Amino acid sequence: MSHSTDRPADDAGGLGSTSVGKKPFKRSRSHFQDRITADGRDGWPVEAGRYRLAVSLACPWASRALVSRRLLGLEEALPIAVADPIQDERSWRFTLDPGGRDPVLGIRYLAEAYDAREKDYPGGVSVPAVVDVPSGRLVTNDYLQLTLDLATEWRALHRPGAPDLYPEALREEIDEVADEVYEDVNNGVYRAGFAVTQDEYERAYRGVFGRLDRLSERLAGQRYLVGDTITEADIRLFTTLVRFDAVYHGHFKCNRNKLSEDPVLWAYARDLYQTPGFGDTVDFDHIKRHYYQVHTGINPTAIVPAGPDPSGWRTPHGRERLGGRPFGDGTPPEEPR
Repeated sequence: MSHSTDRPADDAGGLGSTSVGKKPFKRSRSHFQDRITADGRDGWPVEAGRYRLAVSLACPWASRALVSRRLLGLEEALPIAVADPIQDERSWRFTLDPGGRDPVLGIRYLAEAYDAREKDYPGGVSVPAVVDVPSGRLVTNDYLQLTLDLATEWRALHRPGAPDLYPEALREEIDEVADEVYEDVNNGVYRAGFAVTQDEYERAYRGVFGRLDRLSERLAGQRYLVGDTITEADIRLFTTLVRFDAVYHGHFKCNRNKLSEDPVLWAYARDLYQTPGFGDTVDFDHIKRHYYQVHTGINPTAIVPAGPDPSGWRTPHGRERLGGRPFGDGTPPEEPR
């Protein structure tokens, strides 16, 4: 997610724009696409404790990294900096920390790490972002590649029993499903929410629910999207579904039906939410305050809705009857500290 008060809402990794522009919504690719790899071929080798993952608990794109990090047991190897869900004119800020500074990076704004990498970078400041602690420089804000690399390049630092979230034999199918989910669901809700014409909104609206209908049909007979274990594809769908009724249904006008009114998708989402590593990364307070108080072009009063009641996420889902092994031959992560 990125934030800008004077640019169209087109930055990679989500957005938190305080105004709605006149141009159709378009999400750009991440500007900083360096990779942290096992062999360090981009100049950034995998190294425990060297990097800091900057996130917002409100952002679905950052939440994907948080889920992957938990499932793979990378909490100590890749510590996090959590931004305030409410931004100001300089975007993501560390006002949740004592003194308003991240205690490790020593910065007030994530923009400072962007500036250390590229002065006067013209794009938005987005999360998730990985910062090199010794230099204070941004390494990457490539939200699409980041979780894939956590699953593959960071293997040496995975916990014992970590699941294979991107199994080689299933990668082509995972990529295909993830691309469809991205286009119509992950990004589709934003295209609907930030549409500037009726036709643009209705095209996005039809895309969102057309894809959700097909996903519901797919998941009626199988527990997970690809194979019989949790994969990258499930993580990418979950972070949009968990925000659907709280934000996208009303705030982004994706209101044909609520997630909780689709028996299959609602059960699937609850199954994941109740799986260690998913629900324990979700913060509905951060989610609602960010969307409703930052997007003042859509919600000028900045009133945060009181509902929906989150207790439903803990109700039985019955998906065990479909079989499947959430962690494959592995084990669930430990309880969060």
